[in-house]
Amino acid sequence: MTHQDPYRLTTAQPRTPGEDPAPVSRGDVLRTLLWAVVVISAVANMAASYAGAHTLVHLASGMVTVLAAGTLVVRGLRGRR
Repeated sequence: MTHQDPYRLTTAQPRTPGEDPAPVSRGDVLRTLLWAVVVISAVANMAASYAGAHTLVHLASGMVTVLAAGTLVVRGLRGRR
């Protein structure tokens, strides 16, 4: 039984000497970038809360977080089909 690590950026394939690893797919890169956007925008929203920033800053960072998280959810549900 083989186990593939879902957090690995290359596909787990047996390698022969001199063979290049499988390339990283566009979907893997997009998922990684979306997670980075979720984390950065959530941290920006927290920093805005501590700094007492204007409400528009909170709304903007919150909308970015919701859109990126929603995109991750939609992509995850579509991937199950």
